[in-house]
Amino acid sequence: MSKNKFPLGWDEGKMKKVLAHYNEQTEEEAVAEDEAGVESSETVMKIPHDLVSTVRELIARHQR
Repeated sequence: MSKNKFPLGWDEGKMKKVLAHYNEQTEEEAVAEDEAGVESSETVMKIPHDLVSTVRELIARHQR
């Protein structure tokens, strides 16, 4: 059996805290969290690896 691998900066303790947060959340709290994300001025999206540098440059130009 292989050992679990965590993202950089994560460990089993952090993973358990995140899981506990979502498992203990009420439906109302979950909806409020989702709505807060929608109201944000940022978007998360998948970008092909070969386009990341181009997107970073576009963001830098936009911020100037």
